[in-house]
Amino acid sequence: MKVIFSNEQMRHQPEQIVSSGRLIASPEIAARAEILLTAARSAGLTQEQPGDYGLAPIAAVHTAAYLKFLEHIVVRWKRIPNASADVFPNVHPATRDDVYPASAVGQVGYHVYDGSCPITADTWDSARWSAWSAVHAAQEVLQGARACYALARPPGHHASSDLAGGFCYLNNSAIAAEVLRSQYDRVAILDVDVHHGNGTQHIFYERDDVLTISLHADPVRFYPFFWGAADEIGRGAGEGFNLNLPLPRGTGGDDYMAALAKAFRRIADFAPGALVIALGLDAYEGDPLAGLGLKTRDFGVLGERIAALDLPTVLVQEGGYPCAQLGNNLASVLRCFTT
Repeated sequence: MKVIFSNEQMRHQPEQIVSSGRLIASPEIAARAEILLTAARSAGLTQEQPGDYGLAPIAAVHTAAYLKFLEHIVVRWKRIPNASADVFPNVHPATRDDVYPASAVGQVGYHVYDGSCPITADTWDSARWSAWSAVHAAQEVLQGARACYALARPPGHHASSDLAGGFCYLNNSAIAAEVLRSQYDRVAILDVDVHHGNGTQHIFYERDDVLTISLHADPVRFYPFFWGAADEIGRGAGEGFNLNLPLPRGTGGDDYMAALAKAFRRIADFAPGALVIALGLDAYEGDPLAGLGLKTRDFGVLGERIAALDLPTVLVQEGGYPCAQLGNNLASVLRCFTT
């Protein structure tokens, strides 16, 4: 298996985020990509540089206004007297049906829904290369690879068509799924990050050609709070094509695998031609952001069981933050997946 990654993805390096009302150091740092890349290599993967695929595959998922905003907001922000070094929101619309603001400050509030997504001078470039890593991995699968791993950093599953949040700017998993749709009538996305994949859900919520499933800590008291309940099943043509499996805080391996079995039954019913795994590793019991209680060995079981689905698979990195076992958790997934 290959690991797809570009060093350009390292350049995005926000110093601080807002969490629980405080400025803190961001856990989504370039060092985590170094840990993950080392682990992928130790699991026997060969690194490959993604190509520059342009904006077309990204624009298949995100709106033109949002992409224009991401590309130009830093230059516009710097024109504001006494503005912060990184772009942060400080006002949000009560509803998003209101008039689209002309000001930079208004547009930041419109397009960035929390304080964990500061935009730096390097964010746009790094986010595009992260998305292109996912595109490249999907192309590898379309060309016959059984599986390919996109070390997508910054991550993506909290980003919707025109919103950034949760460290995420471009939805890499959704972009990979759209690329796979060029060959497969049906694609499934299975999100195993500890946080609900709200952006992915939003993008496909009214569609029946992409099945979205998320296993995550119950959002009633856990980020992203407003999305991820079990009764969110899709709308219109997409009704029945979104499955959320919220789990109690601290859920361990046995109960997690029981929920995973429910996800697999739904995937089997859907009969997709290909699969995208939104591979969060932050369900680990020792992750800085952990809400669940998986052990390193559980990630190996996860890899084995996903591989047993025997589908062309793109694994797209989502969460998983610096801790003693981060690299081992990824290596556990990848080794068991490729065995």
